Amino acid sequence: MASATAQLSSEARFFFFLVFFSLSLVCCCCAGASNGTAATDDEAAMLLAIRASLVDPLGELRGWGSAPHCGWKGVRCDERGAVTGLDLAGMKLSGAIPDDVLGLAALTSVVLRGNAFTGGLPAALVSIPTLREFDVSDNGFAGRFPAGLGSCASLAHFNASGNNFVDLLPVDVGNATELETLDVRGGFFFGTIPESYGKLRKLKFLGLAGNNLSGALPAELFELTALEQIIIGYNEFTGPIPAAIGKLKNLRYLDMAISGLEGPIPRELGRLPALETVFLYGNNVGGEIPKELGNLSSLVMLDLSENALTGAIPPEVAQLGNLQLLNLMCNRLKGDIPSGVGELPRLEVLQLWNNSLTGPLPPSLGAAQPLQWLDASTNALSGPVPAGLCRSGNLTGLILFNNAFTGPIPASLTTCSSLVRLRAHNNRLNGAVPTALGRLHRLDRLELAGNRLSGEIPDDLALSTSLSFIDLSRNRLRSALPPRILSIPTLQTFAAAGNKLTGGVPDELGSCRALSTLDLSGNQLSGAIPAGLASCQRLASLILRSNRLTGEIPMAFATMPALSVLDLSNNLLCGEIPSNLGSSPALEMLSVAHNNLTGPVPATGLLRTINPDDLAGNPGLCGGVLPSCTASAPRASSSIHRRSHTKHNIAAGWVIGISLTLVACGAAFLGKVLYQQWYASGAVCCDAAKEAGTDSAAFQRLGFTGGKVIACVKEGNIAS
Repeated sequence: MASATAQLSSEARFFFFLVFFSLSLVCCCCAGASNGTAATDDEAAMLLAIRASLVDPLGELRGWGSAPHCGWKGVRCDERGAVTGLDLAGMKLSGAIPDDVLGLAALTSVVLRGNAFTGGLPAALVSIPTLREFDVSDNGFAGRFPAGLGSCASLAHFNASGNNFVDLLPVDVGNATELETLDVRGGFFFGTIPESYGKLRKLKFLGLAGNNLSGALPAELFELTALEQIIIGYNEFTGPIPAAIGKLKNLRYLDMAISGLEGPIPRELGRLPALETVFLYGNNVGGEIPKELGNLSSLVMLDLSENALTGAIPPEVAQLGNLQLLNLMCNRLKGDIPSGVGELPRLEVLQLWNNSLTGPLPPSLGAAQPLQWLDASTNALSGPVPAGLCRSGNLTGLILFNNAFTGPIPASLTTCSSLVRLRAHNNRLNGAVPTALGRLHRLDRLELAGNRLSGEIPDDLALSTSLSFIDLSRNRLRSALPPRILSIPTLQTFAAAGNKLTGGVPDELGSCRALSTLDLSGNQLSGAIPAGLASCQRLASLILRSNRLTGEIPMAFATMPALSVLDLSNNLLCGEIPSNLGSSPALEMLSVAHNNLTGPVPATGLLRTINPDDLAGNPGLCGGVLPSCTASAPRASSSIHRRSHTKHNIAAGWVIGISLTLVACGAAFLGKVLYQQWYASGAVCCDAAKEAGTDSAAFQRLGFTGGKVIACVKEGNIAS
């Protein structure tokens, strides 16, 4: 009995223990649930406090408060319901970020990219110790950058680019040794790059471009062997690119453009096998291009333009089988272009403008490449233009001006439907302007001036629906202009000066709605100036000088709203200057010199102060800046009188001379007759003469005619 009672007592104690444990567990669970609910309620309240201090013009946060906070837009939570991320990017938000954000104890990510925040960056944002990602890029934050990010031991991504911070770079960021991305591009940070950044051994992306940084590049920067991208251009650094850059074996992208760097390009740059992009343009880098760059088998883009590089382009460049862009323009390079450049299988852009390169373009250039843009202008290149430049059908720009290229323009270009710009002026190209260029539906600019082209201007140019600029000046072109050449709907400039064009100025103008410049000077054009040119409402410059144009200046020119330059000098124009021409709304320069214009110069607008040289060579013009028409009348009469007096003197001289000659001849003839009579009759004649007296001889009939007198007259005997 006692044993049974003892057993029952033991079982009862165990039962009561289970009951007590279960109740305790329930109480603990209830207490925990209560605490968790309180915590999440607190975070929801903090989020609502943040929303209340923001300006939300797009209503992006209007859903906050209507559901559990983990479902609110831009809010990210962990499995316990704690807020770990706040992503409010691109919502156009502004206002202030309150200190309530510090209450989000599990917050690891704050992304405010692409909003409209201004003023100082709240210190609370950089004081969240749990942050791994901090992005406030593309806002209007200004002033000093608050300290604190260096204490974020887990910070991996920091982006404050595209703001207006004016401060030294935050030195304490160097203590965030887990950092992989550091981006403060596009601000106003100044001073030097802190040496403390040398501790960021996990850094893969360094973006400091577009600030006011100065000083030499610190050696510590090139100890960051994890770096994959360096973008530090558009600053004001000094000194060279350190040879230590060769340590960055993982570097793929290097941008040090426009940053004041000097010295040579280090050969060690050729030791970076992963390098895909090198932008060093716009510095003061000199010396030769290292041949070691030919070792960069992964290189896709190489831009060394706008520096002081000398010497030749190294042949090793032809080893860069992945190269798509090669830009060496605006340097001091000389010598030939390596022929292997024409064999680069992926080359799309080749820019060699403004060097001293000689020799031909590689003959194979473009033949087996997806070439899109070639600019070899302003060098001393010669030889023919390669025929295969557009074989891939991708060429959009062919820029060859200011060289010595010879031979014809390749006919293959007329099938290059991708071509947008053809600029080959100031060379020695000959032959005809290729036909079918007007059928290239994308061709916008055609510049062939200053060559030795001959023949006609192709009629099909007038068929273009895309050309805006045509310059065929200073060639040897003949024949008439295509009748509809000025009616191209997109045409803004047409120039064919300095040729031997004949015929008239085209009068089939269409709407000429875009035409702003027309230069046909220095040709052999004839006929009247089409009055229809006045319908070209945007025409600002009309230059027709040195032709054989006749007729009058169209009255309608005075009403052209955009006309600022009008040069009609050295033609055969007649009539008067239109009375209101000087009052043209935009007219700034007018020349009608050396024509046959007559009448008064209108005293209006520009004509009141026009240079008399711009009216010279028109004897019939008067008034305005020329001698007045009324004042010139007496001078004209005086001049006429002088001319009349001179003529009178000449005529009088003729009459006197003839009279004297007649008298001389008559006297001689009379003397001969008298002598003969005297000789025949002796003294009788003499006595008779004495009886008759001395006056009787004046009334004797003369025995000679006027014809005999005229025969005696010679030019030498006439008084001048």
